[in-house]
Amino acid sequence: MSDVKKLGKVSATEKNPSTIDDFYFWTKAGVVLNPFDIVKVQHINGSTTYGAIESISHVTDSASHLSSFISSEFGEITDTADGNTDRLAFNYVHVKVVGNDKGIYTPVLHGNVVTTCTPDDIKKAYGLDKVKNPLPCGYLEMYGEKVPVNINADFLVGPDGAHLNISGISGLACKTSYCMFLLNAMQQKYSKEDLSAEHGKTAAYVIFNVKGQDLLTIDKEAQLDDTEKQKYALLNLQPKPFKNVSYFYPYSKSAENHHMQTFGNWDEIVHSQWSKDKLGIFKYTWKACKDRLEYIFANEDIDDASGTMASIIAYIESEKEPFNNVHSWQKFKLVMKELLNNDDKDKGKEMLAKTNIALVSWKKFNRIMEKVLCDEVFTDDVSEDSHEVVLSETLKDIKPNEVRVIDIAHLDEKSQGFVFGDVMDTLHSMMSAKNIDGMPDKIVVFVDELNKYAGKDTPKSSQILQQLLEITERGRSLGLILFSVEQFKSAIHDRVRGNCATSAYGRTNFVEVANSEYRYYGETYRNMMTRLDPGEYIISNPAMRSLMKINFPRPVYKENK
Repeated sequence: MSDVKKLGKVSATEKNPSTIDDFYFWTKAGVVLNPFDIVKVQHINGSTTYGAIESISHVTDSASHLSSFISSEFGEITDTADGNTDRLAFNYVHVKVVGNDKGIYTPVLHGNVVTTCTPDDIKKAYGLDKVKNPLPCGYLEMYGEKVPVNINADFLVGPDGAHLNISGISGLACKTSYCMFLLNAMQQKYSKEDLSAEHGKTAAYVIFNVKGQDLLTIDKEAQLDDTEKQKYALLNLQPKPFKNVSYFYPYSKSAENHHMQTFGNWDEIVHSQWSKDKLGIFKYTWKACKDRLEYIFANEDIDDASGTMASIIAYIESEKEPFNNVHSWQKFKLVMKELLNNDDKDKGKEMLAKTNIALVSWKKFNRIMEKVLCDEVFTDDVSEDSHEVVLSETLKDIKPNEVRVIDIAHLDEKSQGFVFGDVMDTLHSMMSAKNIDGMPDKIVVFVDELNKYAGKDTPKSSQILQQLLEITERGRSLGLILFSVEQFKSAIHDRVRGNCATSAYGRTNFVEVANSEYRYYGETYRNMMTRLDPGEYIISNPAMRSLMKINFPRPVYKENK
C-alpha cells in the first residue's frame, strides 16, 4: 500500500469536541475500518497528528427505532420493501491521539481531512521508527499490510525496565507460544556472534516445563509453511529452533519407563538427548537442601501463626544437636524418628527438651516432610556416569546463550514449589555475587502458572513469594529477569504484577476484564481482549505510545501438545 485513502473529515461538536487526547471524524457508511487502525490528520504548522481508532458508530437521521420500523412499511422485511423514507446514514469514529510528528498537541481542527496511513506512517505514529536496541515482538496487520513491531529491549530485560507478564485463558491465548517466540527472538539477538552489535550484553535462559511435554523438544525444528517463514523474514528473524539447549528431568528409579510415559517413545526423543549429552537427571541431596527447607513449606496452607515451622527449619539449618551430625537424608530420617519417639525410657525426650520446640510442632513438620521425601528425587546417591546432577550446582555452569529446560511437570506441587524456589534462589545468589567466570550478563527465567507462587491468596510468609517480590523489584539491576504466564492477571500479587514493565494480554473472559486492574484500558480495549484470536495479543510497554494489537507467527520448534 503506497497511497493513502481519504476517509472523512474531523467533526468537532458541542457535545463531542476535539481534545488533546481524542477526536471524532465522520465517514461514509460501508467504509471498512477496525479498532486499532491508525489514521492521520494534517494539523497546524505543517504537522501531522496520528490517532488509533477506538470505536466506530453508525447513525441515521431517524429519530428513534420506532421511526425506522414505521418507515419500512410497518415492519416489512422482504427484499422489495425499501421503505417509504430514504434515510441519510453515515459512520462516526472515535480516535485516540497517539502522537504528532512535531510535538504539537493542540486539538485537531474541525473539517480537516482524515486519511489512512502507509506502513511508514504507522511506524512514525507508534514511534517504531526510532526504537533503540530493537527486539521483534510481532507484527501489525492494518489496511492489508503487515508492519513489523520492535520494542526497546532495554525496557524488557533492563536496564530501563524489566520483566514480562502474559495472561489469557487456557488454550485459546497461546501464552506459552508467545513467550517462547520472544525468548527465541532474544536468543537470536543476544547470540555470541552479535555481541559487538549488542553492546557486549549476553543472556542465558532457564525454562520450567510445568505441563506435559510442551517444552521438551524446543531444539527440534518445526515444519513451517512458506507463509509462516515469510512472517519470520518480515521480522528479520531466522525460522530456527532454540540452540544450545539442555534438558533436566527429575530422577526416578525407573527413569526410562518414566520418560516413555512422558513421550511414548524413549528411543526417538529422550535417548537422542542422552546420546548428545543434552540431558541431565537431577536429584536433591541433603547437602543441597539443608539450607533451603523453607521452600518445601512455602505455599503450605497450615495454621502456623506462631511461626513454629520457621523455628524448626532455623534450628535444623543451624546444625544444633541432634542435627549436628546429619549428612544424608537417611540420617535425617533416623534423627527425626528418635526425636518423635518421646517415651520416658527413650532419649527422644531429652533431645526434644534441647530444641525448646513442642512435640506437636515437630510432628506437624515431620508429616509434611514425609510426604515430600516420598518423591524419589530426594536422594543422596548421585552418579555422574548416569547423567545425574545436583540441579543447584549444575546451574552455576550456565554460559551465555545457553538454554536450560527443567522438567517439573510430573512432580507433586510441594516438590515443584521446592525445585522452583531452589532454582530461583541459586540464580539470585549467582547474579548478586557476579563472581563466576563466563557468567552471562542476564538470565531470563520463564515460569508458567505464576499464580501458584505469587497469587493474591499466597501466604505472606511464603519464602517463594518473598523471593519473587525481591526479584521483580530489584532483579532488573542484577540482570535476573522474570517472564511469567498465568490465566488471570488479576489473581497475581499486586507488587509482582506492578513491577512487570511489559504486559501482554491474550484472549480472556468478561469476568476477568471487569476487574479493577483493567479499568484504565477503556471499554473498547477490554472488549477486544475477549475477542482476540489465537496468535493475537494486546501489548503494553513503557516505551510504546499506546496499547498495540499485534500478531506473532507459529513457533519454530516442534510442539508436543
